[in-house]
This record gives sequence, structure tokens and C-alpha cells, in this order.
Amino acid sequence: MEALTKIVVMLSLAVAAFGQPPAVPGWKLSIGELRKQYNHYGVGRRLKPVVWPNNSRVAVALSFDSENATAALAKGEFGSSAMSRGMYGSIDGLPRILNMLDRRNVPASFFIPAVCALLNPEMIPLILSKKRHEIGVHGWIHENPATLNDAAEESRLLKQAIAVLTKAMGKRPAGYRAPSWAMSPYTMGLVREAGFLYDSSLMASDGAYEVTIDGRSSGVIELPIEGILDDYPYFGAADGSLPSPELVDRIYRAEFDVAYQEGGLFILTMHPHITGHRSRVLWLERLIEYMKSKPGVWFATLEEAARYVKEHSGK
Repeated sequence: MEALTKIVVMLSLAVAAFGQPPAVPGWKLSIGELRKQYNHYGVGRRLKPVVWPNNSRVAVALSFDSENATAALAKGEFGSSAMSRGMYGSIDGLPRILNMLDRRNVPASFFIPAVCALLNPEMIPLILSKKRHEIGVHGWIHENPATLNDAAEESRLLKQAIAVLTKAMGKRPAGYRAPSWAMSPYTMGLVREAGFLYDSSLMASDGAYEVTIDGRSSGVIELPIEGILDDYPYFGAADGSLPSPELVDRIYRAEFDVAYQEGGLFILTMHPHITGHRSRVLWLERLIEYMKSKPGVWFATLEEAARYVKEHSGK
């Protein structure tokens, strides 16, 4: 009986942790039902300008998900390793990155969970003091919207996050990036209702596009991200088993080179508590030097890129 009770408790905790029942296997759904799921968030109007500002050939946007320890806090994981590793992002990582961006005169976009801004109140003033960077919303506490799967609760948390960042910044943020790049069926509708200019959480293209919701235009500009252009898959384990920055650099340079050839958009996703370490900032600076060595490279915040493609698509 005691063993059965333990099993029941464990199952209850598992359901509570995931916040939703198991997904229905795809083979049990009709093609119509599969099509509805597949196309819920789709690619609408493509937003590629003929030329980038100053007759540039490529747009480069560096982005940093400045979440520190909030991903662990959101899951109730309060161990000292997770807390201190996340704290590194604000103590050493962010200042080192900002100093390097100053040296290279390059702007960046920083997506910050509201709880992270409250726990580290020095972060936003430090970023804004540089006069060239953008701050966007990255959830309330890096909660996973897909796991939350509750429209009312997701809306409440999003409104709280917007309010905190707006107060700290002195203006409303223009961009949203979903925590863990995960969206519920409600997320994009909430992003639209909140009046965001752009989202940067989806991966359906290399270039900017207008997001559709069930086939209808949302009016939200998508500036796509991509797993191979994110530092976390390469360096996130922090156990010494993953590639050196030089090996990752080969991938990033190849991606940039093709974006340059195609006249496209090149977006990197990084984290101050990951890329902010000494060897990685050194590598990032060398990558920036490489990109700057090419003629016609426009470095922009994601907000600047979104506003440009909105006004100049096809022009």
C-alpha cells in the first residue's frame, strides 16, 4: 500500500510538473488535424529588402538571452551550482560582453526575463548606458509557455513582464523572444495583442517574414532563430566535453558567408552566462572582426532590422 501511495504521488508530481496531459500521437490524427497543427504558426509575407541600409549586402544581429539563473528558478531548482552559474551572467559575463561590443562599436539585442531584471537590477541600466543596445521580453521567469499551456496564466505573466521591463527601461519593449523558444498555441496571439513589433522565437526561414496564425496574418514580424546559431547546444553542458570556440566558429563563419552571398539576415543567439566567459568573448570578438572585414555588413539590433524590413520589403 505504501509503495502504491508513493507511485500515485510521483505521478501527481509528474503531471503537475508538465502542466498538461501527454500529447496525442500523430498517427492517431487525420491529415486535416495534422495540417492544422503543422500550419498553426506559418510563414506569410516574406520581408527581404532588395538592399540593406547604406547599400549593405547583409544584416547582422547579435542577440543575448540574458536569463542568468531564471531557467532553473522557474523549475524550482535552487541548487548552488545552478544559482552561481547563472549569477555569472550578470557579475562577469554581461560586463565583459558589453565592453567588447563597445570596443567594436557593435549594437546588440538583450532579451531579459522580468524576474532576472528584478534580481539583478543593475543589468538594464548598464545595458542602456551604452546607448546602442535594445532590450526585449523573455518571459516572466523563463517559464515554458508550451508546458504552461494556459492562456490566462500566460497572458498574466506576459503583462507582468512587459510592465517590469517598461518601468526599468522608460519605454515599452518592441521585441519578444519566447523562453526556451517554446510557444503554446496561444503565445503568438498574445504577442500580437500586446503590440510587439516582432518576435524572434521561430525557425521556419533564414529571413524575416510575417507570421500567420491559422493562415491569417498576425502583423507580427518574425526574425528567425536557429539551433546551430545558438551557443547553448555547443557550450551549455559546461563539462569540458563540447567543442572549443574555434570549432564552433567554423560553423558560424560558414553561415555568415552564405548569408552574405545571399544578401540575407544573420542572427546569433547567445547567453551572457555561457558566451560571457573569457575564451568565448575572445572568440566572439574575432568573429565580429571577421564579419567587419567584409564590405557592406550592417550591424543592427533586432528592432532596427524589424523596422527596416517592415518599411523596405521588396524595395
